Amino acid sequence: MYRQLKLILRSLIPVRLLYYLEPVIRKSLYFFYQGNAYQCNVCGAKLRKFILLENNERLCTNCGSLPRTRRIYQILQNNWLVPGVRILDFSPSRSLFRKLKKTASIEYVASDLSGDFLADKKYDITQIEVNDASFDLVICYHVLEHIPDDRKAIQELYRILDRGGKCLIQTPFKEGDIYENPSITLPNERIRHFGQKDHVRIYSVNGLVKRLEKAGFQVEKLSFEEEYNNPNGFSEKEVVLDCKK
Repeated sequence: MYRQLKLILRSLIPVRLLYYLEPVIRKSLYFFYQGNAYQCNVCGAKLRKFILLENNERLCTNCGSLPRTRRIYQILQNNWLVPGVRILDFSPSRSLFRKLKKTASIEYVASDLSGDFLADKKYDITQIEVNDASFDLVICYHVLEHIPDDRKAIQELYRILDRGGKCLIQTPFKEGDIYENPSITLPNERIRHFGQKDHVRIYSVNGLVKRLEKAGFQVEKLSFEEEYNNPNGFSEKEVVLDCKK
């Protein structure tokens, strides 16, 4: 039902206008999902259940957060939302963008080159037009698997961080080695090989760690495990790479 409603709205309303109207539309949808079994830690909404998507991810009806959005916000709350912190977020979720834009004590900049996300800037992640040491924290969630020259992107992430700053990175992961093949360019072939038409590789955790360390990062693997019915709708298993300059 949710997918059908989304398709109908996208066919009737221009995307940018739909983004503007989204909070109102979601508030209306949330009315049917209110309860006390679960709670979204991003917007604070209490739910009788999350919307279960086709990929088994659980979506908050009130703000649209996904499990990974709720996890990154938990990490930010615990460690980063302090006055004056400078954060750059690549292709952020709309729920996180709206939340952090309202946090007046921090400097939050969002970037998206594709035009598919809410953002302030359109930085090319392989050539970021900011000075060295411009940010204390960079969020790079589900981005690097789209970038043909990911090594150059990683070098740029390292450059723009201040000394002691960190980059929080997550991609889809698999066991074994990194799998990439630049000759695979057709959308259907990319779906078959990499899981999505605009992905150019699948990382393994250790493979990505090695590339990050080669660029100079000190990498800590943050591993999370939860019961399926955990109250915040986090993923059962999740890895985030905490990369320090």
